[in-house]
Formats: sequence, C-alpha cells, structure tokens
Amino acid sequence: MNPAARSAWSLFRRPTSQGVAESLSHHRQEQVRGIRVKVLNGNLEQALTFMQRKMQSSGIERMIKREQTHHIKNSEKHVLARKLLERKLKSQDLARKLKAILIKKVRGL
Repeated sequence: MNPAARSAWSLFRRPTSQGVAESLSHHRQEQVRGIRVKVLNGNLEQALTFMQRKMQSSGIERMIKREQTHHIKNSEKHVLARKLLERKLKSQDLARKLKAILIKKVRGL
C-alpha cells in the first residue's frame, strides 16, 4: 500500500474501543465523507489503484500532502509565501486581461 493510501486509510478508520451503538453512528458518518471502493474477486491491488485515482480526483491526496509533519524553516516559509504571492498576482493579471477582452467583444470593438 502506498503512503498516501495508508494515511487516507488512517483518516477513515473507525476506532474499535467504542460501544456498538456509538460505532454504528460513527460508521454512518464515515460513509458520508469517505471514499468507497469495491474489491472484486479478491483483487486488492486493482481496488487500491482505483482508490488512489479517486483520492487524486477528489483532492484528498493534496490535503494529506499539505498536512506537513516536519518543521519548516522561516526561510522556506518566506520562499513559499513569495511563490504563492507570485501565483496570485499572475492569476489576477490574467483575469484582468480576460475581463478586458470579454468587454471588448461584448461591445463589438
């Protein structure tokens, strides 16, 4: 099992120390927020690859990677913040250009 699948499994696993009624209600909550994958003919590898694709498309894998377990130095934080600001400014600039183009098109210029 790859690391992303393993950490996702730990997110959706239900604790075993609860009572029956509590564990059933907790299980219902897991079904709402989790990813359900069927294992056909005992083919676990195929089910895991399918689950990984589902995790990538739903964004769970990005969320897991974003949760960092190690310390980030201040210099790294500054670099990441600068890159985030550059992406945001570039996106805003492209949005402004697109808006200007669409306004010209609507006006027929």
